[in-house]
Amino acid sequence: MGIKAFAPATVGNIGVGFDILGMALERPGDEVIARKSDTPGLRITKITGHRGKLPYEVEKNTAGVAALHLLQHLGEAGRGIELEIHKKMPFGSGLGSSAASAVAAVFAVSELLRTGLSKRELLPFACEGEQVATGSFITDNVAPSLLGGIVLIRDGATLDVHRLHVPRGLYITVVYPHVEILTKSARAILKPEVGMEQFVRQSANVGGFIVGLFNGDIGLIGRSLRDEIIEPQRAGLIPGFYDVKEAALAEGVLGCSISGAGPSVFALSANSLAAENAGIAMQKAFARHKTESEIFISPVNQEGAVIC
Repeated sequence: MGIKAFAPATVGNIGVGFDILGMALERPGDEVIARKSDTPGLRITKITGHRGKLPYEVEKNTAGVAALHLLQHLGEAGRGIELEIHKKMPFGSGLGSSAASAVAAVFAVSELLRTGLSKRELLPFACEGEQVATGSFITDNVAPSLLGGIVLIRDGATLDVHRLHVPRGLYITVVYPHVEILTKSARAILKPEVGMEQFVRQSANVGGFIVGLFNGDIGLIGRSLRDEIIEPQRAGLIPGFYDVKEAALAEGVLGCSISGAGPSVFALSANSLAAENAGIAMQKAFARHKTESEIFISPVNQEGAVIC
């Protein structure tokens, strides 16, 4: 017998909020199964969907590290537990793949051991796992994957994390081009300096986006969904990015930008029809640049990680 947990993919940054905003999708996501074992210690016994890219060593695997930190916190590091990791989403896609594995692992182990810990109490252990993949203690994928919804990270170091109101009807379109971009590489190209005018405009956009969410002001959300700083620096990593963005905007979406570190491109829409039409248009734009892609469409996932 075991416990299976599902953790959803996420859109980090949401364009306007680099490292401080994230939102959860319904699908895709990762599954982790945790089982008790007579053999002492934590072991990863099976990984599927990884094309040989993930290590079985607990200390090098995001799911393993996350679960191990939880067990150490509980004083149960010697407890015999086996993990199966089932990757159901692409690597290096900008959809929080490593975060989803870490989240699913800690949630499954917590439920297996009946710790009674809340999702918020599990957050630091999942973040430790994510750090293996990104090299930084970043929460904009982990937090929405675990908690669900649209999340603001006021301070990542202290996990000062807050769920935001999500207006009814918001839909996410994600188009994943078959190009791999690793988070570490995408962060390495970013300039450390930001101009004063850029800073002011971006700050205003972040504030406007949050106010728009709480007031259900779709127009304000659309006007605010503009990335003045990160998108221009990363756009060149994605084939035909500006053509894809233009195709989405032509279908009436509220905004369109890069999901996380890329290469996935997301659009936010006020209804499912606009989301579907935008997905088709974005995929066609990628095709014009000789790039195959996949479409994921969903409302904002309000549940986050679940036992399934």
